[in-house]
Amino acid sequence: ERQRYPEETVNIVKATFTGALAGWGYGGVPAFSQARRAFIERSHGELFQNRADAVQSAHRAGLRSFLRYGWRWSWRVAAFVAIFNTVSTGLSLYRNKTTISNFASAGAFTGALFRMNLGLQGLVGGLVFGTAFGIPAGGLLIIMQNLAGETLQEKRNRERRELYEQKLAEWQSRLSVTEDLGQTESNAQGGPEMEIARES
Repeated sequence: ERQRYPEETVNIVKATFTGALAGWGYGGVPAFSQARRAFIERSHGELFQNRADAVQSAHRAGLRSFLRYGWRWSWRVAAFVAIFNTVSTGLSLYRNKTTISNFASAGAFTGALFRMNLGLQGLVGGLVFGTAFGIPAGGLLIIMQNLAGETLQEKRNRERRELYEQKLAEWQSRLSVTEDLGQTESNAQGGPEMEIARES
């Protein structure tokens, strides 16, 4: 109706992108330094053209590890964040309120989904980990919304009310134009008939 994506969808995309970047940094930065250190330790006997060539080779080895391990962590964290936010947002929209239980349920579902391949023990572990992750994450999000002065539900309700009032005003203005046209038309038709009655 407003010719734009819902704010919840935009927030899910932003959180997923941020999670991907954080995962890339979390996996890539330690891998970069470890690969660079391992390259330096392994290459004591190698001959390089000059010092710049040696440093460049060490950086290339680190960069390869940064990309490889950064990508591994990046897509996993992005998927976790996307599923978690989608479930918690869906529960909040369905229940029309934001509570800690929404985030705990979303965390439990996401954790169980990620550990399902490890059997029943992994499923229960993922459930517990997800719940333990979801409660503080949800609490932090609720605190941030309260500090902003308006929760997402309050904002959504306000926007719906404003949209309803705007459509109501448009409808009433169209209705008044239609009534004015009806009166003008009846006056125009009544005028010649009255003149004919006067002449006769």
